[in-house]
Amino acid sequence: MSWPSFWLKRDDWRSRVLSPLGWLTCHTAQRRLQHFRNAFIPDFPTAGVVVVGNITVGGSGKTPVLLALSRLLTEQGIAHGIVSRGYGGRAAQYPLHVTADTDPALAGDEPVLLAQATGVPVVVDPRRDRAVWTLLEANPQVRIVLSDDGLQHYRLPRDYEIAVVDARVGLGNGACLPAGPLREPVNRLQQVDAVLVQGEAAFSGVQAQPFTLEPVAFRSLEDGHCVPLDNFSGQSAAALAGIGQPERFFDTLRRLGVQLARTEPLPDHAPAEAIRAALASHDGPWLMTAKDAVKCPKPLANVWALEVEARLADAFRTAFLQRIDQLLEEKYEPTPAGNSGLPAHQDEAGV
Repeated sequence: MSWPSFWLKRDDWRSRVLSPLGWLTCHTAQRRLQHFRNAFIPDFPTAGVVVVGNITVGGSGKTPVLLALSRLLTEQGIAHGIVSRGYGGRAAQYPLHVTADTDPALAGDEPVLLAQATGVPVVVDPRRDRAVWTLLEANPQVRIVLSDDGLQHYRLPRDYEIAVVDARVGLGNGACLPAGPLREPVNRLQQVDAVLVQGEAAFSGVQAQPFTLEPVAFRSLEDGHCVPLDNFSGQSAAALAGIGQPERFFDTLRRLGVQLARTEPLPDHAPAEAIRAALASHDGPWLMTAKDAVKCPKPLANVWALEVEARLADAFRTAFLQRIDQLLEEKYEPTPAGNSGLPAHQDEAGV
């Protein structure tokens, strides 16, 4: 979602008016976090859980970071899977196993993108703890589970937390919803295991690691072939983006030399109907994000998705793999196929 302008201002009357509600959001988040930390919640005996999320609303680059971590685990030969809330999906029943061919209207756009890009097991459920149990029962070989978002899903036991921040907007005015963009107080960044910042920014008491989002190629939605980044340099094209910060995508295209004749900023997780309406309004060529592309029917002539990759700092990669090695030693090996060795999980409602 795009932030209202007053979320970026330290002293704005609208933030002051909403500050009591912001205080309530922060206080409630702190109380819930403390409650679940004090409660006995058994972890997952055969697999470690890594949560990749943020403390702000809107896009921060967490999905490309999660994809980079998945590639890193694959390079190390570590069996892993992914769980997600499935925001924007409308499945009739959860948990939902997601494949590359699952309808994004059921699972949400990001889980389908993750399934297509990684090829690892993906399970969607608003109850992420239940999603992990389901994934491990179906895939007992999995040793690490990556959670797409979920920092505030305190019911989910986790072994490693990563908070992702977009330096372009940072933490805004530092206030909690609705007075500002924060889901949790700023000091939550001091409690996670790693803070990854897209760009350059410093936060008090936090040792942040930088990362960059690098364009890789344009992929055709007609036949899947890729062309170099300079393919549209100097050419006129239309662009759409249904992500948290659509202007960041448009600025990337401009840096690649694209002359944008039209831009269509759509809401984050925009439905397929909104994308189809935008495509029908202009002849193209059309350029879009990979997340938007999963909702487009194939084939589509003269429509291209920009593929990007998160480039992680070497220091973070080293520290992350060291922690993963520790987790693999701490967790016991799954039992042979046919018996996951996992206790039956509970299905009571939770937050």
